[in-house]
Amino acid sequence: MRVVFFGTPDFAVPTLEKLLSEPDFEVVGVVSQPDTRRGRGNQVTPPPVKAATIAKNPKLRIWQPDRLKKDQQVLEELVATNADVFVVVAYGQILSKKILNMPRYGCINVHGSLLPKYRGAAPIQWAIANGESITGITTMQMDAGIDTGAMLLKAELEILPEDNTDTLSTKLANLGADLLIDTLRRLDTIKPEPQDDALSCYSPMIGREDWQIDWSKESITLHNRIRAFYPNCYTDFRGQRLKITKSEVMQSADNLDNIGKVVEILKGKGFGLQTGKGLLLITEVQPAGKKLQSGWDFVNGARIAIGESLT
Repeated sequence: MRVVFFGTPDFAVPTLEKLLSEPDFEVVGVVSQPDTRRGRGNQVTPPPVKAATIAKNPKLRIWQPDRLKKDQQVLEELVATNADVFVVVAYGQILSKKILNMPRYGCINVHGSLLPKYRGAAPIQWAIANGESITGITTMQMDAGIDTGAMLLKAELEILPEDNTDTLSTKLANLGADLLIDTLRRLDTIKPEPQDDALSCYSPMIGREDWQIDWSKESITLHNRIRAFYPNCYTDFRGQRLKITKSEVMQSADNLDNIGKVVEILKGKGFGLQTGKGLLLITEVQPAGKKLQSGWDFVNGARIAIGESLT
């Protein structure tokens, strides 16, 4: 089976590598987003999928169009690959109907949720933020909608209490690689299952406004958001931004006059803040311009006192 692979971030790399290692499938090309400039030196950096492709097979054709559906040369070259299927994993551009209809088996997407729940750009983050205990991978036949195509196979995965977006993404990426191979091998026998739109929910892109901590919210809500939007959730501390990267929910009597204030210090662990309901123990932080440190080290280094405010 001839395959063209579409993908960009780290999440897509395990599926690409799995495809390249399988003798039953011939990857005849890779489509990824353009290189970007990153870091202090403004260095041109290839997306992870491109880097992985070069590492595994430097001779493999790679396309990086700014706007795929408008790039006639790339579209013609994709047709010329005579691919049986396009595999799409977090590519980052919407595929036109013309592209969807190019291969014999169409376009197969590996999506990081149990559809029809969490359609959209950030299914892993919003599953954690909303306190889900189970998530998974769905392979689907792509159509013109956003993650609305008929479902092919699913695989479930438990969200552990200690999981954040990084750890869960790694697990789901590996699960998705295995499920995609299983899907391709069974394409002729799988009966596609239409999605029930009434059961769907959307997971929009994460914005900077999602990162700011609102201490008036319940402690479990804040804890889940810190995990979900890792490592970017922040509050203000003494006029500077302080990232909160790990936390624990504490049960205690509430004093709503102290919302956003330090009400407890636990030796060896960190400091507890009053939220709109319950206390949140801060166990890891990243002060502005510094490296990650434990909540307890931050207490000692900053000489945090009971009653101090983080807002």
